[in-house]
Amino acid sequence: MTKQHKRTTITSALPYANGPIHIGHLAGVYLPADIFARYLRLKREEVIYIGGSDEHGVPITIKARQEGISPQEVVDRYHAMIEQSFREFGISFDIYSRTSLPVHHQTASEFFSKLYEKQIFTEGTSLQLYDEATGEFLADRYVTGTCPHCGNEKAYGDQCESCGTSLAATDLINPRSVLSGNPPVMKETTHWYLPLDRYTPWLKEWILESHKDDWKTNVYGQCKSWIDLGLQPRAVTRDLDWGVKVPLEKAAGKVLYVWFDAPIGYISATKDWAAREAGRDWEKWWKSEDTRLLHFIGKDNIVFHCIIFPVMLHAEGSFLVPDNVPANEFLNLEGDKISTSRNWAVWLHEYLTDFPGKQDVLRYVLCANAPETKDNDFTWKDFQARNNNELLAIFGNFINRTLVLTDKYFRGKVPPLDTALTSSDIETLNELSLFPGKISSSLDLFRFREALNELMNLARLGNKYLTENEPWKVAKEEGLPRDVSPVADEPSFTPTRTGNILHIALQICASLSVLSEPFLPFTAEKIRRMMKLGPLAWDQAGKRDLLSAGHQLDQPAYLFEKIEDALVEAQVEKLRRAPEKTAEEDTPAVLPAKGSITYDDFSRMDIRTGTILAAERVPKTKKLLRLTISTGVDTRTIVSGIAEYYEPEQLIGRKACFLINLEAREIKGIPSNGMILMAEDPDGKLSLVSPAGDPADGSTVK
Repeated sequence: MTKQHKRTTITSALPYANGPIHIGHLAGVYLPADIFARYLRLKREEVIYIGGSDEHGVPITIKARQEGISPQEVVDRYHAMIEQSFREFGISFDIYSRTSLPVHHQTASEFFSKLYEKQIFTEGTSLQLYDEATGEFLADRYVTGTCPHCGNEKAYGDQCESCGTSLAATDLINPRSVLSGNPPVMKETTHWYLPLDRYTPWLKEWILESHKDDWKTNVYGQCKSWIDLGLQPRAVTRDLDWGVKVPLEKAAGKVLYVWFDAPIGYISATKDWAAREAGRDWEKWWKSEDTRLLHFIGKDNIVFHCIIFPVMLHAEGSFLVPDNVPANEFLNLEGDKISTSRNWAVWLHEYLTDFPGKQDVLRYVLCANAPETKDNDFTWKDFQARNNNELLAIFGNFINRTLVLTDKYFRGKVPPLDTALTSSDIETLNELSLFPGKISSSLDLFRFREALNELMNLARLGNKYLTENEPWKVAKEEGLPRDVSPVADEPSFTPTRTGNILHIALQICASLSVLSEPFLPFTAEKIRRMMKLGPLAWDQAGKRDLLSAGHQLDQPAYLFEKIEDALVEAQVEKLRRAPEKTAEEDTPAVLPAKGSITYDDFSRMDIRTGTILAAERVPKTKKLLRLTISTGVDTRTIVSGIAEYYEPEQLIGRKACFLINLEAREIKGIPSNGMILMAEDPDGKLSLVSPAGDPADGSTVK
């Protein structure tokens, strides 16, 4: 049951910081959340929209191992990319935070500790796969083997990507550790569990009884299925070295499971926002009874946001549980499932480069085709058709011809409205007044496609009104444009039938600038600039007096442009090449081997492990860093051209390998005594060559 509220906290699933954002993420989660947040702001409601990067978990550690860098370097790269893409696309977060921040680690640790102190968790010992060669327990993705269902020899410990079956690592035939390639063994380990089964009665009352009528059927149905099948305790800790450390002395080497840690990121992000805004109260957004909590997610996250996280919040005792979780289904691409591993996706950062200034076109298409009740499909031909036949031919055409006609007949000034209105005028103004309520009714029920269609119906109303009343013909009959007064330098503002028609059309344009803002924020801003309108609120839309007679408009300009066949054909071809590109990237071209050298040649090189004690940029250079190195033999300075790949603070304290008997030379006036060893990939990117383990400074490399 939806409750009365004073304010709204909106969250959208934290994207995993191991890759960029694609259109499936946008259509399922971030665009509907952004539309709703913008809508509430226009209604002058108190709202906060929370976002951030999920920066813990096994996929990030795997990518770090593959690239030979630290997990922090992985998340730093993708957090920056994701944040910039969201900003350019117009996703209007009040805060975009991240779970690697100290505020998050502290918040998640305190949350765990409170549940632990309340004796919520159960403790259990189980056997898990263990790599004896590396001394590590193996997460599901660190185990590969043969799928027992389809025979795929490269199945992962959590899923076979060939047949799509969900697996447990122990289901695999001939399992192998990804870390060493060796068969793993079973070893005992202790973890803490959230006993979901104990909360089944509360969940039945809260979801199955209280939210049967107001939650989306796909969300309610999935929750009911989970509850009916019987909930089981779920581990909240795991053996891993990347993540929020479990705040117990007896839990060395364990971190909070990412499913437990990540949703707490909404709370820590709100704390981060409050700290940045100086004096803001974060608690009212999470603990006040007159606050409404909404989670926007995809269907793969329903169980976490409707069952597991609410149980955590309820068990903690001081937090609100969500009022609604309007989850969407999946968006497919050109008839096939979006796949990051096959590069079968439309990446947001690439779209922004390929289609500059067309953020609203993608926003429109993704909303018009949103997978609200079932999986839907994005195609480039549909993208082109919706731009050309709807945004350009209906919405943009109405705005443009209204402003052009006003500029032609009234020098860009809003003409006065005669009181002698026709039945067409009255009917149109009455219809105009209904649209804010129509769109609100749809948005309040999270029916974004329906709301967008009503917005387009308002543009259709405007086009119909102009077409039926033909102001260009009426103007000719009335002798417009009239002569300009030599004194006032203005056209006559005696009411005319042409003026009436354009006055009403302009009022529709003004309302469109308000009602389109949640869906098409960049377009709405363009309309406001052309009409010289200040910010308007939602309840002002639909009124017949947003523009007063004599108000000066700016020069009209096109809102949209035609997308030609060649542009979308290039995108389709790009997709066709995507799997080939991925295969090529998996086995990148490398430089051929150099000519042979003798062992004596090699033995003359003295390569040692060492620690970077200090690092700073060399003034007036872009590539050079001055490094202070402990080689075990001495402390020395080395100048290296790696500033394009590493910030100085990233290097301090890092272990690396150094050639210490290279002849000294002066670089930019600085004596350089040696060389740091770097790996260069086929694209020319340099990565630090770091020794495994923690060898003493001065250890020889042979």
